[in-house]
Amino acid sequence: MPPSRSSRPTQRDIAELAGVSITTVSHVVNGTRAVAEETKAAVLRAIEQTGYTGDAIARSLVTGGTRSIGVAISLLANPYFAVLIQAIEREAASAGYTVLLADTHDTVDTERETVRTLRSRRVDGLLITPSPGDGSVIGELVSLDVPTVLIDRLSTRTDVDQVGAENIQSTSALTAHLASLGHQRIGMISGAAGLSTSEERILGYRLGLGRSGRTWSEELVACGQSSRAGGALALSTLLALPEPPTALVVGNDSMMVGVLHELRRRGLRAGIDLPVVVYDDVEWADLVDPPLTTMAQPIEEIGTQAVRLLLSRINDPARKAQTLRIPPTLRHRASCGCAHVHSH
Repeated sequence: MPPSRSSRPTQRDIAELAGVSITTVSHVVNGTRAVAEETKAAVLRAIEQTGYTGDAIARSLVTGGTRSIGVAISLLANPYFAVLIQAIEREAASAGYTVLLADTHDTVDTERETVRTLRSRRVDGLLITPSPGDGSVIGELVSLDVPTVLIDRLSTRTDVDQVGAENIQSTSALTAHLASLGHQRIGMISGAAGLSTSEERILGYRLGLGRSGRTWSEELVACGQSSRAGGALALSTLLALPEPPTALVVGNDSMMVGVLHELRRRGLRAGIDLPVVVYDDVEWADLVDPPLTTMAQPIEEIGTQAVRLLLSRINDPARKAQTLRIPPTLRHRASCGCAHVHSH
C-alpha cells in the first residue's frame, strides 16, 4: 500500500513497497551503481505509486524530466545579469520550473564544461549567452536535440531558438541623433571582437552615418573590449587623433564607465566637451551629471521570452526555430549635448 497523501513518502517507503533495501533505492535514484533491470523497474513503479518527490533526479526517472532549466551565462560580461536572471527565474517559477545558474566566464572551454555539468544534472533545456568564438558548443547541443535558446548574443543560425535586443536600427538611431545636432566626425567605441552584438552595433553605427550623409572612417572606431578599462583606453586613442571625434557612440555600459572616468581624469565633461550616447541603460544613467542618453535594452522581456521559447521547444521539439529581436527604448537625456546646444 502506498503511504497516505498526508504524509510525504520517503526512500524507506519506496524500499518497502518495492521489496528492496534503502541502499538499492538510493542507487537507482542517484545512478551511483548498476542495478538489475527487474529491480530498477520495481523501484521506479514504487516511486510512481508513492508520488515520491524528495529528489529531482527521482522525478526525472519517472517523468523523463527534472522540471529544471540550466542558464549558462557570463556574469562578468553582462552587468545587467541580475535583472535578466530575475526575469528568467520568475517566468520559470510560474511554469513550475526551477533554474540552475552557471557562469561561463565568457570562454568557450568554460562554457563547454558548464554545459556538460548542467546536462549531467538532467536539466530539461538550456538558456545560453554564447562566448566569443563559440560555435561547436551550440552545434553539439543542436545535433543532440537538446532544447536550447540563445540569449543576447544571437547567431546567423536558423536551427536554434534565439532572443535578444535589436542592435542595428537602434544604434543607427543613436548615431543619427548625434548627426542631427550637426556633428560631422562621430566616433564609436565598440565591444569585444567576435561578439555578434559588437558587430551588429558597428553595422548600426555605419548605417546611421550613411543615413545622415556622413562618411565612414575606420580611424574613428576604437575597440573597447566590452570592459571599463578598454573603454578608457579606446577614448584615449580617439582623442589622440589629429582630428578627434566631436561626438561619441559607446557600445555598452561597461565601456561607458571607463569613458566617464577618462573624461573626468582629463577635466572634460560629457555632453559639453564631448557629447556621448550609449547602447545600454543602467540604474545610475540618470544620476550622473549630465544624465546619459541611452538605448535601454528590454532586459526583463528578453528573459521572459527566452523562458517561453525554451518551454515551447521542450513541449514541441519539432517546431520551427524562432529568432526574436525586441526593440530597445531611447532614453533621451543630456549627455548627447542637447541641453548644452539648446542653452545657446
